[in-house]
Amino acid sequence: MAEDFPIIDIAALLQPEAADGQRRDIAQRIDSACRTIGFFGVRGHGVSAGRIRALYDAAYGFFDLPLQEKQHVARPKPEQNRGYIAYGDETLARLGGRETPPDLKELFAIGPFDLPDEPYFSGPAAYPSLAANLWPERPAALMPALKAYWREVERLAWALCGAYADALGLPPGFFSDKVDRHISQLRVMHYPAAQAPALPGQLRAGEHTDLSMMTLLYSDNAVGGLQVKTRAGVWIDAPAVADTFIVNIGDLMMRWTNDRWVSTPHRVINPEGAAAASSRRLSVGMFFIPNYDTEVACLETCAGPDRPPLYAPISVADYRTERFARTAGTRTGG
Repeated sequence: MAEDFPIIDIAALLQPEAADGQRRDIAQRIDSACRTIGFFGVRGHGVSAGRIRALYDAAYGFFDLPLQEKQHVARPKPEQNRGYIAYGDETLARLGGRETPPDLKELFAIGPFDLPDEPYFSGPAAYPSLAANLWPERPAALMPALKAYWREVERLAWALCGAYADALGLPPGFFSDKVDRHISQLRVMHYPAAQAPALPGQLRAGEHTDLSMMTLLYSDNAVGGLQVKTRAGVWIDAPAVADTFIVNIGDLMMRWTNDRWVSTPHRVINPEGAAAASSRRLSVGMFFIPNYDTEVACLETCAGPDRPPLYAPISVADYRTERFARTAGTRTGG
């Protein structure tokens, strides 16, 4: 329902000449969404339809390759969110300490690329946050499509960071030096049409919250799609709205805001009935993660005498590395 899942036009955030009142209105709407459900849709996002289409065409081409060829770029180690992660080799429910059958998806993941030759990006502290990417030989269009899409969604994420600072009563640019060397992950998630009945408790993606600061998700359809759990514990479908990104708050932002903003459980359900045969879909998620050495501690504007900090300060690297490694299966690349 629209009241549960707001759709916000954020075009003014990307326009230097936009009036302050427009920006404040957007920030207030984002604050309301993050306080109640932690999810919202964004229009006017500035990511070109051509970039999206090029990535989808190349990604479908990759997932259509034989498994043996995809395994040439298999994830090397569980803690590295890089390369190809095979069907059934990830269990996102483990992020919340639950054990279920593995997720019914396969995916390809990249992190930051074209990095400077400096110790910050190549030294021991950078691993695994800035591990090397793996690029498949085919299709040749995939690598440039991923890089072009990354750059456009990165600009969108930076614009949202400005709105978050406004919404939280922080100085303009508060997050700038915390995300200027971000360690984000771009994951292209392929959900094939169902070939066999799911095991008990098995989903396309199990219930979890995201470890990131925020996630920016684009999907090509909603068949067997994303569901979000409301504060009342009710699962609702994320709306399928053309040319709209779904944005959600992750655990790091929830810690920063002292639970003012919600990192909401969500899942990807299995298609039902006749829809199963035509339920193949792609979702592309930018999991936007601050610089690995950023300390995430309770913001001054989110604490007070009656609201003490709920979480101890922690670095981004320390928080996310161990938790993400829990999701991996037993198969990794050699």
